[in-house]
Amino acid sequence: MASNPELKEASAARSLSERLFAGRVDLVRALDEKHAKAGGFAAGEQAPYGAGDEAPPSEPDIRASAAKTLQDIVGGMNEDNFIVRQHRRSVEKFREPKAWEVIDEEKRKELVDEVAPLPSGHMLGTEDAKRFDLLMFQLELALLKGSKRFDTLRKQLLEIASALEEQTAIPAIAQHAELIEEIQTDQWWEGVTVPLLELVRLRLRDLVQHIEKGKKALVYSNFADEIGEGIELQLPQVGEADFARFKTKARHFLRAHQSNIVLHKLRQGKPLTSSDLSELEKLLLDAGVGEAGDIERARETSHGFGRFVRSLIGLDRAAVSEAFGGFIAAGTATAAQIEFINMVVEHLTDQGMMDPSLLYEPPFTAIAPTGPEHLFDEAKVVRLVSTIREINDSAVA
Repeated sequence: MASNPELKEASAARSLSERLFAGRVDLVRALDEKHAKAGGFAAGEQAPYGAGDEAPPSEPDIRASAAKTLQDIVGGMNEDNFIVRQHRRSVEKFREPKAWEVIDEEKRKELVDEVAPLPSGHMLGTEDAKRFDLLMFQLELALLKGSKRFDTLRKQLLEIASALEEQTAIPAIAQHAELIEEIQTDQWWEGVTVPLLELVRLRLRDLVQHIEKGKKALVYSNFADEIGEGIELQLPQVGEADFARFKTKARHFLRAHQSNIVLHKLRQGKPLTSSDLSELEKLLLDAGVGEAGDIERARETSHGFGRFVRSLIGLDRAAVSEAFGGFIAAGTATAAQIEFINMVVEHLTDQGMMDPSLLYEPPFTAIAPTGPEHLFDEAKVVRLVSTIREINDSAVA
């Protein structure tokens, strides 16, 4: 029964690999069920797509790919392993392509209960990528089944897309910026299909590892299982999704209005007045980008509305470079010093703000393992931190 706590506990105890295996099995079954009602898979079936990315896979392709991945996982199970050997009959059966042609309820139980927990040498990418896969399979299943969990899962994806959009300085993410932006629009979700969701999974699974450390909780959330008959474990309420959407809308609006005099001052790192901040708030409210509650939350989370806005629009590279010019004077700076300062400039240009403690974390530690003291004398380190703080404070009236 769904209310049996032992069943829920057992389900929650399943490893990520087991849940991912079960998610693929259930996706295969859900696609088969959908197309059985429609009289089978249509030849050459393909979903339309117009975002500049290549076309998404068809549902028959998605089904075939999931089944092949499952077969490969079973193929990577070593029968010399004592644990695998105990389930040898099942392993041998599911190594064969024919076993995946039809997955009935009996096969599903055998796969989920006996085969899924077995160790396999078949690699499926990073931990982040696998967790993202699980989220996307759950979204695809929720769409196919008309599950009430769809909206909660959708909000999770929106947060991840918002976090990725803040990292477009990374070329691999910038390459899919258009898709990442489209995911965050209502129009995309109005026409969403399993092929479109699968395209997102394929394009973004290897990018989620680049999400900033402080936002990793978005990816490492304990996604609910979509396995077990009659059991539906709810994801914790996200809470951040609405604010993430406000940030996305605000970012797009502000970048389209950079000729505004206050925004120009912000990007140049020039000090703001309280009336400047009031004008910024009014600009977003009048445009219907957000409500008073959004503005208040932005003010609180960023310790000032000016800081919030600048984190969205960034800083002018020339202005930032000028502020740090003294640290890499021609003919006196080493290559490592120049690279370190250029990384500081890059971060501030892209993010608009910088916590000085980041100087002691990757990627800066790749150049200066013990922090800026590794490259600069104490006086310059003090000046470096002071310059960063001055730039941060210029966004506060």
